[in-house]
Amino acid sequence: MSKTEHEVNRTVDTLKMAESLEPEYLEQDTLDNMRSGSELLVEALLKENVDYLFGYPGGAVLPLYDTFYDGKIKHILARHEQGAVHAAEGYARVSGKTGVVVVTSGPGATNVITGITDAHSDSLPLVVFTGQVATPGIGRDAFQEADILSMTSPITKQNYQVKNVEDIPRIVHEAFYVANSGRKGPVVIDFPKDMGVLSTNVDLCDELNIPGYQVTTEPDVKDVDTLVSYLTEAKKPLILAGAGINHSQSNDLLTHFVNQYQIPTATTLLGLGAIPYDDPLFLGMGGMHGSYASNMALTECDLLINLGSRFDDRLASKPDEFAPNAKVVHVDIDPSEINKVIKADLGIVADCKNLLQQLTVRDITIPEHQQWVKHCQNNKQQHPFKHGEPDDVFCKPQRTIEYIGEITNGEAIVTTDVGQHQMWSAQFYPFKNHGQWVTSGGLGTMGFGIPAAIGAKLANPDKTVVCFVGDGGFQMTNQEMALLPEYGLDVKIVLINNGTLGMVKQWQDKFFNQRFSHSVFNDQPNFMKMAEAYGVQGFLIDNPKNLEQQLDEAFNYDGPALIEVRISPAEPVNPMIPSGKSNHEMEGL
Repeated sequence: MSKTEHEVNRTVDTLKMAESLEPEYLEQDTLDNMRSGSELLVEALLKENVDYLFGYPGGAVLPLYDTFYDGKIKHILARHEQGAVHAAEGYARVSGKTGVVVVTSGPGATNVITGITDAHSDSLPLVVFTGQVATPGIGRDAFQEADILSMTSPITKQNYQVKNVEDIPRIVHEAFYVANSGRKGPVVIDFPKDMGVLSTNVDLCDELNIPGYQVTTEPDVKDVDTLVSYLTEAKKPLILAGAGINHSQSNDLLTHFVNQYQIPTATTLLGLGAIPYDDPLFLGMGGMHGSYASNMALTECDLLINLGSRFDDRLASKPDEFAPNAKVVHVDIDPSEINKVIKADLGIVADCKNLLQQLTVRDITIPEHQQWVKHCQNNKQQHPFKHGEPDDVFCKPQRTIEYIGEITNGEAIVTTDVGQHQMWSAQFYPFKNHGQWVTSGGLGTMGFGIPAAIGAKLANPDKTVVCFVGDGGFQMTNQEMALLPEYGLDVKIVLINNGTLGMVKQWQDKFFNQRFSHSVFNDQPNFMKMAEAYGVQGFLIDNPKNLEQQLDEAFNYDGPALIEVRISPAEPVNPMIPSGKSNHEMEGL
């Protein structure tokens, strides 16, 4: 044992010994109210209405896990820390509550960095507790020590290290408020081992005092007036709905508003569900693999009202030529997003729901623009998403997803991994509302789908949950399938298997002279046997003639299932805007 480890262990042992003594000067009431830091943490989590903890134990968090043994909060034991944090993301996306993760120090903490970054990119509220070595060992390279505060500073809204046990209630209360207010996001609480052992009689915290953190949710009345004036002049108005609509749960308000004034509407990838798929004014998702109707509307509109989108590069790949004819109104709860990518004629810092509430009570007279609406709808009818060339050998992924949409009546919660199947899911699943679409947008994290489906099912157990994955991302976190029978989670995993890293291979085909460098799997495991090993029912669909019949059988099965659908390794995602091109320069129509 090293000197540092010895000092740390001796410190913890001393603390335990000290707690076993009752100092004479303490009143009996005070002694009765003493709780360990671990007990205090659980009380603070219960006060924040935490239902689930997603985690993985280790030495630094053993005091916490000893308290978890009492079962006051349900703990979901992931099979890898990355699985735990993605499951918490899925739970947060569907429930609207804050996902909570607990992992140990060192590699346990570093293994959640990908998920924390993913949540930061997509504005998902998480509170992540990372174990840390005991306080005397910090900064001395103790066993499994990692400077998680420095590592997570750029990818969190806030991070803390507990240095006094009395601070636990305040830190927890602040963390949950910061994570789930304003532009939502992850917060890390680094928890040294001795903080779980020390005792205190401090009360839980109800107050907030964060002077540097102010959230603006109500739009300025003058800005609303200006937006209304823009609407009264626009002949080709367009609404772009981003994730902010889904986060604020203002989908019904948006749908009412666009139908009241007949404004065509496009969404971003994470904005899907902001307006029902079958609404005549919905043009589809815009951007790199978006619809022709949406991308042409973005190019031709004279007023673009962006509600809760950050103008990412998959949507506005050539900012200098984006919406060239339009006045741009950008509404976002995060002021740092306005003018970051696209210069706005009007920037409004507000919650999208509050803005829409103000707009719906206004009596707005806008110019007649039925020709514009018809033009957009004609583009949608004439250039729909296509299934590609007929295939008698392989199943069509587009029809697979489309038919699953029919089976589930467009009401399932859909999670995905990242790649071609993600884009086909975005194009062909008929989303109706918020909380249905759970995918990794900004970071594009492979391995996201299966654990996110687990969190989504826990958040809404009465809903059908479908997880679309590719054979690449599936092999990154498929060990989390073990949780499906363990916790009784009826999740249908649809494995779109083309034997390749499909999106990588598609780009190599188009831009790298078909030099398929390490994008084709020369061998794969038997996924049906893998499903059996995990106690999950397997369905293999390798004949397009049997596709719909076998999908019916799989979805009628009462329990978790892995549905492997064999598709062509040459099947591309179309249409596509090549990187650096403008929205109207689409290929593969």
